[in-house]
Amino acid sequence: MAHVVILGGGPAGYVAAIRARQLDCEVTLIEQDRLGGVCLNRGCIPSKALLRSAEVARIARDLNRYGIEGEFKGVNWPAVVQRKARVVNQLVKGIEFLMKHNGINVIAGRGRLVDSRTVSVDTGGKEEIVRGDKLVVATGSVPASLPVPGCHTPTVLTSDQVLELDHLPESMTIIGGGVIGVEFAEIFSAAGCKVAIVEMLPRIVPTEDEEISAELARALRKKKIEIFTDSRVTEVAADDEGRVVRFTRGDEQREIRSQLVVSAVGRWPNSEDIGLQEIGVEMDRRQVKVNSRMETSVEGVYACGDLIGGYLLAHVASAEGKVAVANAAGGNSEMDYRTIPSCVYTHPEIGSVGLTEAQAQERGIETKVGKFFYRACGKAIADGEREGMVKLVMDAADHKIVGGHIIGPHASDLVHELVLALHLGATAEQVGEMVHAHPSLAEPVMEAAEDALGIAIHK
Repeated sequence: MAHVVILGGGPAGYVAAIRARQLDCEVTLIEQDRLGGVCLNRGCIPSKALLRSAEVARIARDLNRYGIEGEFKGVNWPAVVQRKARVVNQLVKGIEFLMKHNGINVIAGRGRLVDSRTVSVDTGGKEEIVRGDKLVVATGSVPASLPVPGCHTPTVLTSDQVLELDHLPESMTIIGGGVIGVEFAEIFSAAGCKVAIVEMLPRIVPTEDEEISAELARALRKKKIEIFTDSRVTEVAADDEGRVVRFTRGDEQREIRSQLVVSAVGRWPNSEDIGLQEIGVEMDRRQVKVNSRMETSVEGVYACGDLIGGYLLAHVASAEGKVAVANAAGGNSEMDYRTIPSCVYTHPEIGSVGLTEAQAQERGIETKVGKFFYRACGKAIADGEREGMVKLVMDAADHKIVGGHIIGPHASDLVHELVLALHLGATAEQVGEMVHAHPSLAEPVMEAAEDALGIAIHK
């Protein structure tokens, strides 16, 4: 029985540990913090719990629109944070149960690689040496920071720290308009905070399709969220009146004053001081270089999750962890990134998979695009959720869907129909011919597929 030692208990590490036990390996998992990693403790789950409270606040403010009499008295922020903590704690306990249920030896402490088979663990002043047949390194990521004066002081909160705020500020400036930044803007704006976003690139959520990005910007501006794109932050300062973010926009010098400033400029692989370079693991700056089997340059050492860069997404990390231990156990598994879904949990939500229209054109694919807007969807109108659209990109030659992009209600759920379509190589005809329930929010997917073929019924 092979002994697999896993460094890191986040979505990559704990999933890898369970899969390794299913493959009849002995498993030791080393985690310096709480099981679940960044995603569960300081990322995906706590932010989604806060977003749910934001959604309820938004609906409560608008009860009359649904014919309901009631009064919205405001957001009890400490209670919102307490609920978030309960959600996180429940899920952490669930993972702890899974570790025991699967017979996984968990060591609490900070691990450091000694060689390709050995990890030294600081368990709180004491050293414990763990030796295995294979090592899987899954130490996750840490908040990135800007090389800008004032950004490395307590004046600026990281994306980890803002989740622990015990009070609701009157105003907030968010540096970064990517996924993390826009989700925080949604949370705090819905709670009653005045929010501004400063983004260096020409548009927010720049990895999404350009039309989808524009739709989200319109929706956020309707909520009085200020958005400054093409804006480079030059300084963050503090004075008696609060915080000041200074930035350039073209030739113009601007500044925003607010009570709090949050840096949401992404995350970096957590690769420092864990012994990677010392044992000869090849790096690309902060991230570990791996092949499609999650193998590093050192035989017997695998890496997965945020540590290897690329898609910094929990579901990708888990998939990579499964591939890593499958190969560590003697299998032959490779990671396939062609049909990875990406979601943004704003209101409206975004769900996307595959190529954007621009990416397809850059690859020389002649495309046809189908679109359908939620304002023409019966279920969306009945729900009072008319904003958004479905956009499908198909190859004009064989009609296979190469990209799907949704902005609208439940987009993070609906996108999986398109993930399956891409995974199976489905055509627009096949998606359009599939009978979709009426009324449902899935109907626009069918209509968009038919629109790409020029035969949409309700457009």
